[in-house]
Amino acid sequence: MMRLGFRRLQWRIAAWTAAILLSVQVGGLFLFEHIGRSSALQEVRAQLDTGDRVFARLLDQRSAQLAQAARVLAADYGFREAVLTGDRDTIASALDNHGSRIGASLMLLVGLDGQTLAAHPARPEVQFDSLSRLIGDARERGSATGFQAVDEALYQLVAVPVMAPMPVAWVVIGFVVDEAFAQDLKRLTGLDVSLLLQSRQGTPGLAVSTLPVAPAPAALLHAAETSLWIDEVEYVGFRHVIEAQADATVTAVLQLSLARALAPWERLYREWAGLSALATLAMLMASVWMGRTIASPVTRLAQFAHRVEAGEYGVPPQVRRGDELGQLADAFGLMTEAIASREARISELAFRDVLTGLPNRVHFIAQLERLLAAAKEPDQELAVLTLDLDRFKLINDTLGHAFGDLVLQEVGQRLQQAGVRKREVDTALYAPENAAARLGGDEFALLVPGADAWAARVVAERIATALEQPMTLQGQIVDVRASIGIALYPAHGTEAGDLMRCADVAMYKAKQGNSGLSVYDPVHHSRNAARLSLLTELCQAVEADELVLFYQPKYAFRAAEALSVEALVRWVHPQRGFVPPMDFIPFAEQTGYIKHITLWVMDRAIRQCAEWRRAGRKVCVGLNLSARDLLQAELPDHFRVMLERHGCDASWITLEITESAVLDDPRKALTNLERLRATGCQLSIDDYGTGYSSLSYVRQMPVQEMKIDRSFVMNLITQADDEIIVRSTIELAHNMGLVVTAEGVETEAILRRLGELGCDLAQGYFISRPVAADELEVWMERSPWARGGEHLLVRGESVAV
Repeated sequence: MMRLGFRRLQWRIAAWTAAILLSVQVGGLFLFEHIGRSSALQEVRAQLDTGDRVFARLLDQRSAQLAQAARVLAADYGFREAVLTGDRDTIASALDNHGSRIGASLMLLVGLDGQTLAAHPARPEVQFDSLSRLIGDARERGSATGFQAVDEALYQLVAVPVMAPMPVAWVVIGFVVDEAFAQDLKRLTGLDVSLLLQSRQGTPGLAVSTLPVAPAPAALLHAAETSLWIDEVEYVGFRHVIEAQADATVTAVLQLSLARALAPWERLYREWAGLSALATLAMLMASVWMGRTIASPVTRLAQFAHRVEAGEYGVPPQVRRGDELGQLADAFGLMTEAIASREARISELAFRDVLTGLPNRVHFIAQLERLLAAAKEPDQELAVLTLDLDRFKLINDTLGHAFGDLVLQEVGQRLQQAGVRKREVDTALYAPENAAARLGGDEFALLVPGADAWAARVVAERIATALEQPMTLQGQIVDVRASIGIALYPAHGTEAGDLMRCADVAMYKAKQGNSGLSVYDPVHHSRNAARLSLLTELCQAVEADELVLFYQPKYAFRAAEALSVEALVRWVHPQRGFVPPMDFIPFAEQTGYIKHITLWVMDRAIRQCAEWRRAGRKVCVGLNLSARDLLQAELPDHFRVMLERHGCDASWITLEITESAVLDDPRKALTNLERLRATGCQLSIDDYGTGYSSLSYVRQMPVQEMKIDRSFVMNLITQADDEIIVRSTIELAHNMGLVVTAEGVETEAILRRLGELGCDLAQGYFISRPVAADELEVWMERSPWARGGEHLLVRGESVAV
């Protein structure tokens, strides 16, 4: 329940506001604590610094006072007389009286040899080495003071000479460093004082301390660098080295409690904590109210948004405010109107073609499915017409796409005007605005509810007639024809997709036959399926090596060094048997698979040519290239690799191309021809005379041979025009330095006449049919035509030419 509550905006606003405020307050507390402690430390260290200077001054003053007291005794006449005469009683009495008067803890008279002559109070003799440094300093400066451990107690000592008039002894006065001494220093400096004595080899020892609890000496030395907690009170220390001797060091640690310096900050800290708690509570209550004020209209707008999501476009809730929430409510209203408007537009665009205003493919299929669902119950009929404009690509290419769009718009209008009429159909499902549609590009469709084949033909013929009327657009007169396909329900299918496919098949049949319209026939479908099956099997044939090469030799009218043959591909199907080239070569060219066949033929022919050459048979092989082959940029590279792989000289291979193959892309085709010629192969123009612009491209093509098409050669004897064409072609080719080959030589008379006209090579069934490689080898051994220019067959005899 709590988790669900905090998902609401008002509670989240309250929680976040309180959290932010609390974070600020807590941050303030930490800041106060840090600043207070830093300020207190700064203040205490300043006091310690001042106290250290006072402490040093006090020590100096005390040392001066002690030195003066010692000089008074040393200057006393009676005392000097006692020292000179060695009157020990008088010396002891003087030491006792003077020590009592100044409160000394130790009174000594030390001889010049370092021996103790008298002491008060009476004590064992003090060794001179423990006083040697002090007396040495006094000898240099006239007097000396210092701190020194005597009998495991720390004393402040002063030494002055007894002059008569030269030093005859030393007076050493000592004051024990005890708690009274430390308390006196504390009273004067305001600081706690701890005195430590540390030998060079040993650990420090505490002599005296004013702290309530005396800590370990090592802790005191460390606390002088940081701080020290004693009885839950933090002290800050300062180390003052009083005297550093060769064998020991006397150190004073001055300390001051932080409690007094922190007191004002702790009071401020407590007050700030209380104020923070009150402010957090107040802000929490205010944020709850503010969150409710914001969340209430937002909740109503969210509920309205859910209704809009469900498609319910009503009036948004009224939020009469002048702030951003009021603007949000106004924006919701404008957004709702805009969404409704855009949805209507999107629906229109989703189901309408923007260019023609006709229903699009999606709408047409939906309408067809609706009609099919309604037609199943009363057993009604239905016709689907699809049409495709003929030569529309030519219009786009020559007049531009903008003009093509005008043509499509005009076609759409004529299709609506000449389409289905209500009196022609007897169905309540007829909707004129949904009958015609543009499927895409230059393809349109039409629904004819309740129509049989005859009624569908009537509509299709009326549409074809309407479209054949010339169109005048932008001053241009355009003739448009359409190929129309018809599919019928339920004869050709019961599903929308099936009817559309059948109509498309019929439309393409009409386009191929140039008949204008065609009704779907299942035979069309089976032929298409057979063609598709043929393509699949052709792909498998190339991979399975089912294709074979036949070679048709050429007769040379003059003796030649090598025999020229043309490689022709044949397909021996495992089930179909021999498949004629005309059944699969054009189909392969249409589908683009011809490039795979060409590479196969090229590889096998080059390999065979190389094998013949290695066997001592001089054979040159010609290969055919299609238009698609010639436009492949990688073809010259493939050709070069095959020659190298099989060890075949490029001059033994002739590549034959038709002149029309250059027309699709002349620049690319001529570039590829130059690259092929650069390999060293021969190039030949195949089927010369059947192209569209022979001479304009022949003179640009880097060819060495021209082949006259069989259509001119077969009627050479009987048709005078064909002889003129053949003679002119031979003369033209020779003038251009080309070798001429005549195809389709079927009779001896044609062969003789070609020789008389100066033809160089002849090819045809009279010479030899295409044969397999091994049969060609037999033919080369036995046929008189293989030797070229030596014999002609006349009435069964070999006769010299």
